[in-house]
Amino acid sequence: MSRRMLFPLLVFIMASCNNVAQTGGELDVNAFEKALADKNIQLLDVRTAGEFGSGHLTGALQADWTDRSQFMDRTSHLDPKRQVFVYCLSGGRSSAAADYLRSKGFQVTNMSGGISAWNRAGKPLEGASGKPETMRSEYDRLTKSAPTVIVDFGADWCPPCRKMEPVLTAFMKDKSDAVVKLVKMDGGVETTLMKSLGVSALPTFILYHNGVEHKRFQGVKDAAAWEKWVFLKD
Repeated sequence: MSRRMLFPLLVFIMASCNNVAQTGGELDVNAFEKALADKNIQLLDVRTAGEFGSGHLTGALQADWTDRSQFMDRTSHLDPKRQVFVYCLSGGRSSAAADYLRSKGFQVTNMSGGISAWNRAGKPLEGASGKPETMRSEYDRLTKSAPTVIVDFGADWCPPCRKMEPVLTAFMKDKSDAVVKLVKMDGGVETTLMKSLGVSALPTFILYHNGVEHKRFQGVKDAAAWEKWVFLKD
């Protein structure tokens, strides 16, 4: 092959490799499991909350592909500079979700066969915690346990909740628990309590003064906006 013919071929191969690196693809469960050793990736379960609670991969975030509003909201908090690995029950929903995320500029890899293939391979899952729901009477007691109580309905697997965590940690660092108290409620467990309080999305924060609800918001704030929300009387 002449050099004149070889150069375009090399350019084509390099472009093809770059395209694969940008768009990602599919991996079988064994290759997918090995790839998860990279702690810089973002692992996303696109099944429903109920399916997620029945067993999920360790460290996974959750955003329901069938609830498009929730999915778009939660995935908007993912880091576009980090790879996303997705899975569902059998691979269909996660394949569609992967295409959507790629259209938003993410590099995405889908697990072929989903949780069904993972289970057939005998690989481990994390299950539901089995933690009982909080009774309303106990919740009311907690809201009166300090002059100012902030209730955080969130979850470890919720992307915007994780985004808020360092803001909350920094805020509470120099606060006396006797004056300002942060009460965390697991949004994956407290479904009955959330329904009774009208909490429909995560994270939701409710601010109480002397046991009386003052205000609430759902979503993410930076440190300055959070301080203003807590301390300004509006």
